[in-house]
Amino acid sequence: MPDKIKLQVTKRKITGRKVRQLRQQGILPANIYGKDTKSLAVQLPTKDFKAAYAQVGETNILEVTVDKATKSRPVLIHNVHFHPVTDDFLHADFYQVDLTKKVTVNIPIELKGEAPAVSKGGVLLQLLNETEVEALPTDLPDKFAIDISKLEEIGQGISLKDIKLPPKVKFLTDNLNELIVKIEEPTKEEKPEEKPEEAEVAEGEEGEEAETKEGEEPKEADKPKPDEAKKPQEEKPEAKPAKTSKPAKPKAKKK
Repeated sequence: MPDKIKLQVTKRKITGRKVRQLRQQGILPANIYGKDTKSLAVQLPTKDFKAAYAQVGETNILEVTVDKATKSRPVLIHNVHFHPVTDDFLHADFYQVDLTKKVTVNIPIELKGEAPAVSKGGVLLQLLNETEVEALPTDLPDKFAIDISKLEEIGQGISLKDIKLPPKVKFLTDNLNELIVKIEEPTKEEKPEEKPEEAEVAEGEEGEEAETKEGEEPKEADKPKPDEAKKPQEEKPEAKPAKTSKPAKPKAKKK
């Protein structure tokens, strides 16, 4: 846990859509709330929040002082909102806690090392990115680091029960067998069906392209072109020209 980080904020009068004006000035709108705390709208320089967030994340105590108050408030950062394109901070909540009472927090899970099974053709799948725990605010771990270097064979995995919890921290899930990460066999790709090179298109199907195999993108050469329509063959004048039809759209790839 990092040393105690302090942050200075001021009460905020601007609310609603007008907070965009604050962001343009490099100010982040935020709220302080808690179980026995009246919600309070505050603001602070975005650069100050960014620096503090980089150190404490959402699992460590932050000491917030409002205006000229003589006493700071112990808070956890919650519900950080980011811009969907630029990833800039848009808003944040400060959850005020009682240091003598347990809180419930999602602790991030990070993988470290390399799994030997991957070099043997296995596929590494991370199934859990975080897990919920209960502890006193000062006992919360920063994260759970999972060593995957022991995953040597396809089919092996690591579950929650394999995590060694700090003495005062408790999982809130009843399923400790839930997998965090596992090694699976690679998905077998079906070979595309081979087509005869000189196969003739049946009469009445001139405007339809062959269906692509399920789960595969159509080949570039097989994709219909908007300005191409079937024409009667010149060497067979007696053949009845096919009706011009709209090119069939390739089937969308199933996800």
